[in-house]
Amino acid sequence: LDLLVTELTSVASQKGNVFLYGVGREGLMLKALCMRLFHLGLSAHFVFDMTTPPIAAGDLLIASAGPGGFSTVDALCAVARSNGGRVLLLTAQPETGSCVKHANAVAYVAAQTMADDADAERDAKSRPLLPMGSVYEGALFVLFEMVVYKLGEALGESPEAVRSRHTNLE
Repeated sequence: LDLLVTELTSVASQKGNVFLYGVGREGLMLKALCMRLFHLGLSAHFVFDMTTPPIAAGDLLIASAGPGGFSTVDALCAVARSNGGRVLLLTAQPETGSCVKHANAVAYVAAQTMADDADAERDAKSRPLLPMGSVYEGALFVLFEMVVYKLGEALGESPEAVRSRHTNLE
């Protein structure tokens, strides 16, 4: 929590861009965070959206690789670093994942991923309560809501200011 708030406060103070990326359900949680960062007044972009600008020095990529590595996350983190961006990696596998080597900072999310879920199911011959790594994505959702709350305080954003940036095209 503190690492995310510190990194985001720093990039906001430098007027940098925040880029976010994750695959599957992790990506959905990061899209939700991207929306909230925009509501907080940050320049936030989800990687592969048509309006995503290039990453540069002073910018931050927040990427998630719950099981530690995905080829797309590895590649995006490497591109971000080679263009001067900082990389904050969210993962449940900080010691074994391939993505860690590209990160400036690693946020450990202690939750079961889909990879752990398959191992636990085989070992215990039981059905997990939350299948296919949903514990990790649920943990991301709760973590991101806490980040948004603390970041709003750190940036001095009132609830009214945040609400004023919400779309009216619904």
